Amino acid sequence: MNGSTAPNDSTALVTGANKGIGKEIARQLAAAGMTVYVGSRDAGRGARAVEEIGGDARLLVLDVTDGRSIADAARQVDRLGILVNNAGIMVDSGSAIEADIDSFRRTYETNLFGVLAVTNAFLPALRRSTRPRIVNVSSGTGSLTWSADPEHQFALAAGSSAAYRSSKSAVNAVTLFYAQALAAEGFKVNALAPGLRKTDLNARATASDGDPAEAAAGVVRLALLPDDGPTGQFFSWDGTAVPW
Repeated sequence: MNGSTAPNDSTALVTGANKGIGKEIARQLAAAGMTVYVGSRDAGRGARAVEEIGGDARLLVLDVTDGRSIADAARQVDRLGILVNNAGIMVDSGSAIEADIDSFRRTYETNLFGVLAVTNAFLPALRRSTRPRIVNVSSGTGSLTWSADPEHQFALAAGSSAAYRSSKSAVNAVTLFYAQALAAEGFKVNALAPGLRKTDLNARATASDGDPAEAAAGVVRLALLPDDGPTGQFFSWDGTAVPW
């Protein structure tokens, strides 16, 4: 693969795009006429996703926890208009006093360090775009304001899923920092809380919970922001602001 031949602003990369919300994000961007790199750690699953997504979807083997994999992927993309950091894991549901340190390390390796490593590796390609956009898929459970509100359900959860939730709080922080650092270059960098969706990540979700495609539509709106759109913000899937 020698990089995209599409115009600067019509090329996107979605990490963790072989299933769930990431796959729906890729599908919707492809349906909008974009060249979409489907980031997938597993080549076989990624190839199947590319076939199902259709349009100008292209497989990009990418493990966000592997520096060599990230570097190899970045060399294959010359220019990029949109980066969606979607890849994420939840390996522990315990509180901070119950979780082992390895659970925190594994969670942060994907959910936070993966965002940092991928974003920095693809910044040169993004800088070749006239309207670069970065969207980080976060979680409402990462809102410290909601977690500190004694009447909110996240506070009532008594600090459960501490590794996952704190990793998303950290993602929110670096989203803001990237937005501030890149504002002068025309970047729009935002975070989105997709809500509870029926995906492999959320074992407690049921079929009655929201469609992943609904959350994906919120990501796509941020990915296609106009020049006067917001940056350094945290939104819910429906476009409303989420408190930090």
